Amino acid sequence: MAKKILLVDDDQYLRELYTEVLQTAGYEVTTAIDGEQALNTIVKGGYDLILLDIMMPRLDGIGVLKSLKDKTINLPNGPIVLLTNLAHDPVILEATSLGAKTYLIKADITPDQLLVKVKEYLGI
Repeated sequence: MAKKILLVDDDQYLRELYTEVLQTAGYEVTTAIDGEQALNTIVKGGYDLILLDIMMPRLDGIGVLKSLKDKTINLPNGPIVLLTNLAHDPVILEATSLGAKTYLIKADITPDQLLVKVKEYLGI
């Protein structure tokens, strides 16, 4: 059975690129375009990995992580990995203290590297 990944990013180009790369590699990908939509999807649960953008309209990645503390998750989810261009930012420290596993710098990662990292996070 295909691993399920939730991809949350307000950048349409990146969302489509990452979705195509991940689906081609055999993953089942669900997308969300903002933090509010992401929060509703994460609460339903059942994702093996969540790729969460930090900078988004309506509710940012930090807001999502904070909101999850007060929510009941229907099905357990795998790790949350941040997508960001904010290397060495206090936001990263805050996000990891709120439960994010690690982060990826979007500007520094190629689609092939993304696949390698996803496999690593999924323990494949």
